[in-house]
Amino acid sequence: MCDDYYYYAGCIILISVISIVVSLYETKKQSITLRDMVASHEVNVMTVSRGDGVFEELPTSKLVPGDVVVIPQHGCMMSCDAVLLVGNCIVNESMLTGESVPVTKTPLPNQPDSDEVFSPDDVHKRYTLFCGTQVIQTRYYGAGKVTAVVVRTGYSTTKGELVRAILFPKPMDFKFYQDAIRFVQVLFLIASIGMIYNIATFLSRGESAQRIILRTLDIVTICVPPALPAAMTVGTIYAQNRLKKAGIFCISPPRINMCGKLKCICFDKTGTLTEDGLDLFGVVPLQENRFLHVVQHPTDLPIGPFLTAMATCHSLTMIEGELKGDPLDLKMFESTNWILQEPGRETTRFDNLIPTTVHPPSLDTLFTSSTGFDGFEQIAFEVGIVRQFVFTSALQRMSVITRTLGNTQMDLYCKGAPEKVASLCKQDTLPEDYSDVLHRFTMKGFRVIALGWRQLDPKLNWHHAMRVQRETVECELTFLGLIIMQNSLKPETTPVIRQLKAANIRVVMATGDNMHTAISVARDCAMVDEEEKVIMVKASPPSKNSEAVIHWEYAEVNLDNELTVSTAEESDASYHALNIVRADAYHFALDGRSFGVVRQYFPELLPKICVKGTIFARMSPDQKGQLIEQLQDLGYVVGMCGDGANDCGALKTAHAGISLSEAEASVASPFTSKTPNIECVPTVIREGRAALVTSFGVFKYMALYSMIQFVTVMILYTLDTNLSDMMFLYIDLVITTTVAVLMGHTSAYHKLVPRPPKGSLVSVSNLFSILSQTVGVVTFQLGAFFYLTSQSWYPAEKLHPIINDDEHNVVCPETTTLFISGSFQYLILSVIFSKGPPYRKRIWTNVLFLVSVILLTALTAWLWLYPPTVIREFLMMKLIPDEYIVFKITVVLLAVMHFVIAESIESFIIDRNIPSSCLKKCFGKLSKPKKKYKIIGKELSDNPHWPPVGDVTREAEQNVRETSDVHVSLQVQ
Repeated sequence: MCDDYYYYAGCIILISVISIVVSLYETKKQSITLRDMVASHEVNVMTVSRGDGVFEELPTSKLVPGDVVVIPQHGCMMSCDAVLLVGNCIVNESMLTGESVPVTKTPLPNQPDSDEVFSPDDVHKRYTLFCGTQVIQTRYYGAGKVTAVVVRTGYSTTKGELVRAILFPKPMDFKFYQDAIRFVQVLFLIASIGMIYNIATFLSRGESAQRIILRTLDIVTICVPPALPAAMTVGTIYAQNRLKKAGIFCISPPRINMCGKLKCICFDKTGTLTEDGLDLFGVVPLQENRFLHVVQHPTDLPIGPFLTAMATCHSLTMIEGELKGDPLDLKMFESTNWILQEPGRETTRFDNLIPTTVHPPSLDTLFTSSTGFDGFEQIAFEVGIVRQFVFTSALQRMSVITRTLGNTQMDLYCKGAPEKVASLCKQDTLPEDYSDVLHRFTMKGFRVIALGWRQLDPKLNWHHAMRVQRETVECELTFLGLIIMQNSLKPETTPVIRQLKAANIRVVMATGDNMHTAISVARDCAMVDEEEKVIMVKASPPSKNSEAVIHWEYAEVNLDNELTVSTAEESDASYHALNIVRADAYHFALDGRSFGVVRQYFPELLPKICVKGTIFARMSPDQKGQLIEQLQDLGYVVGMCGDGANDCGALKTAHAGISLSEAEASVASPFTSKTPNIECVPTVIREGRAALVTSFGVFKYMALYSMIQFVTVMILYTLDTNLSDMMFLYIDLVITTTVAVLMGHTSAYHKLVPRPPKGSLVSVSNLFSILSQTVGVVTFQLGAFFYLTSQSWYPAEKLHPIINDDEHNVVCPETTTLFISGSFQYLILSVIFSKGPPYRKRIWTNVLFLVSVILLTALTAWLWLYPPTVIREFLMMKLIPDEYIVFKITVVLLAVMHFVIAESIESFIIDRNIPSSCLKKCFGKLSKPKKKYKIIGKELSDNPHWPPVGDVTREAEQNVRETSDVHVSLQVQ
């Protein structure tokens, strides 16, 4: 028998070369795509200031931290992280955040006495121009230049860190891949057993050492197929292509399989669950310190602080003749009908300052005075925006310093979250019914913005205004009133939420919006059902006179569909009113402040709150990431869906982050959907499940393919023969490669079912499937062999061959029979492991796979029953005369019987999870949940005293230092 395997080795080398070339091409293509996605194409050279009015042109690759660069007037693509020193910039950060709304960057305040450490990714983000972002326009004063100092370059930049995260992602703790490695180790163990048997057999025959080594190494390549890793990626590749056709782009393909195990999805609210744009419902101004009725059209208001605040307190800018900015700011400004004018070269007012100005529709409006809004003077009313304090998630507000034409005194207008603005206002300017009115609007799902105003010190000039700290001027405000914005749900939101809940996938809202608004939206979109309770968790940090506490209060639904908050005193009535609801039918709602307090002072309660928490309001970007990490610690496979901007950290922290963005791809998250609604979430989960099931099926198929060939070769080695070179080629290339590649072409099923696919290869069902099919393979191969040996025409002397001619040893009935029997088994198992519903469509929808299986089955049967001489000699098959047609047909019938039995095992035993159910009945311990969130959920449902609604949970410190540890216990008052 020939040991050179010229044909087989040549084909393997050719396939390996093709695979390497294709792999290199794909790697190169992905590298080019990534480079194009993150490269700075527009500016290769920047102007660097060398002091004393000296400037130098430098390639961007030569920039180092400390260089002061000049930002061009027409804008540029930033190639480094730089802190703005002079001037303002309008920046598009969609590449990094997925947020398409331009943002305004302002100069870093001059604080020579401050000990604050510069943090570009946190508190000083609003002063930093990030690498990879597009500077659209610059704003400068007089003849000055817009300058910035370089702080980070290359991979140290924010974009560089994101690129590194793509190139070297955080290892995913996915059990499937861990089990695959273990299973390969098992295959090595089986190969070792075969090697030992092989060595013993050949030694007993006195074979040469070279022949023994060659045959032994053959066993390894048979048991552990080199194509296994590539075959396992087939399902992921097909899923990625289907997602791309659906407008969902993936830059991290391994995450697709993770999506198949998602058990919890976190959603941002604004722009994700609700419409991106806001509609103005109305405004509620004050008169004599009392709220007026809702005014639907702000144009009906007289010119005064309230209307001026709406016209000036925003970050809008003109880009190519069109107003751009935050949707809320746009709606607010447009409702005033005022006109915004950007600075021009001819502007010479305001102490040589070139500000943005706003004025009423007609400049004929004559209304202003040098002391504010009290008197009248015959001057056109026009307001210049001197300085902006931009909105930040941490402060939850923004403000502007303005000056009215003809006035020497400047004003400050502030807008933001009602609770934040109210805390900055003089308490005597707040109406008595402030809380009630705010509560009424937020409970109806409106987004409420509060306005405040103050006149600044007359001595404050332009230069001081440019340097003053916002904390210095954002105080002692006069409360002006409320702006009521209507943020309606997207039509796709509720059906998707219901679909996810029906699939037993937990849904969570993490938003920066108001608590009551978030609760209302959660009920409207069916995240919280009508019969379910919402319990507000209000935590307060410790103070000088008290310890940290948690108040547990109901937010219950009344008959008029409005929400009211039950206080501790009303708790008994609340219990009575809701006693018809199931004890476990409740959801926790808490804001970012309470989340931080619980996380710091009540860590033992945090897992319980996160298991039942559905609404997380007023969450900062960092807190969203912390929430996802906590859910992951509880055992959830977590997805995050948001529209970029404040969701970047959470999108990257989650197992599967989905960014809703018009960009084809961004480095903000692994998945980017061009469809601006959450319909992409079920699509990603369905494709993830299909890819995971495909990976399982292909893995099991490749494992059984190894077992089939292993059994065949071990039987033939016992007879001192083997498959021919061409037989190996037919098996490996014609059959196995074809079906393994096409198995994953089956599309995802159109529905989400409650039970996700198994995530472990070593689950009871998978192990039973592999073991039972292996037994079937061995049984029917041995059956075919012994049926051959029982034939009267079978040459018994072949069992103990004395001829050493390799070709004669190969061309024998045993080799031919086992070759055909094995070929049928490869095709049978490819069909058996091509699972259909509930995770993939029916097998007949995969036309390519079905046609290939039918053709290969027909070809194999033809080679067995009526082999043409040329092909038979090429494959080195033994001619079995037609007079033994009964024997041939019986072998085919054995294959049919094998198919029926194998399909029955999969359909009636494996798919119905019978092995696992039997073990659970025999060993009760196996039925206990292993996931931490399941254990906690069961404990909470079994505890009739949880949650302690109406009670107060306090932190009690016991300074017991027996082992120098501080033991903290929680006691419920």
